[in-house]
Amino acid sequence: MLRIIIALFLASSLLNSSNLYAEEITLKYKHLDLNANLYLTEENGFNNILLITHGTLAHNGMEIIATWQELLADEGMSSLAINLSLGLDNRHGMYDCKTPHTHKHTDAIHEIAAWVDWLKAQGSQAIILAAHSRGGNQTAWYADTHSDPAIKGQILIAPQTWSEQDETASYTKRYQHPLQAQLEKAMQLTPNDMLIHTDFIYCEDTQVAAASFVNYYQANPRFDTPALLSKTTLPTLVFSGSEDTIVNGLFEKMEALNNDVVQNVQIEGADHFFRDLYMDEVTEHSLEFIEQL
Repeated sequence: MLRIIIALFLASSLLNSSNLYAEEITLKYKHLDLNANLYLTEENGFNNILLITHGTLAHNGMEIIATWQELLADEGMSSLAINLSLGLDNRHGMYDCKTPHTHKHTDAIHEIAAWVDWLKAQGSQAIILAAHSRGGNQTAWYADTHSDPAIKGQILIAPQTWSEQDETASYTKRYQHPLQAQLEKAMQLTPNDMLIHTDFIYCEDTQVAAASFVNYYQANPRFDTPALLSKTTLPTLVFSGSEDTIVNGLFEKMEALNNDVVQNVQIEGADHFFRDLYMDEVTEHSLEFIEQL
């Protein structure tokens, strides 16, 4: 029904003065409503559409995502920026650390798959995966485990890197106690048991399901996006910011890859969130990449 409504709107009103149709979309997924911001341009409609995933505990209205959608629309590119549910129904805005955590890092892979299926049901035959930060890892993980001819490429902005040593050191520095003891405690519990007064991701003294803690912190080389991309066959564009202090060693790790389908671009002066004119550079390089697909 939504596809019919949008098609009629496109045909009858030529969208609006900027040839853009924008709407929040909801999708039933298991027992939850997922939501996403859809930007459809007259030039591309549902084809050549980017599926954009945000970063850790974030949302699709944050500055980097909203700016990217607007800049892409100005260039005639359609996009769908999704909100990961993080286990909550019809979630909007940043995740409130007071809310008990039952979500998992790997949940995003399945939700991305659900949105890919939704886009294909609307007629999309050329989908470009796109993401920021942790979402970049989750997107690359999806691409690594799903083969779909509708997926033409992926664009990852400051995607997550990982090493067990860095993860352990970062947790200890942030919370002043070791990760391993907390992880071992979580692994001894049943999956749905809640850890209380627990430090988790960016949330101090929160509640988190044991299975969630284990899923985010148990050592797994797949958390390292460059490692996922080392053998990918999907055309990939990766952006790093020269002033990024959140993602460790991304540019160097990407430079060390020997994979002809992966492009590595560093934006001088950009931090992790690519504010202001840095997103113009990202958009320019993204459009060039899309034209090559």
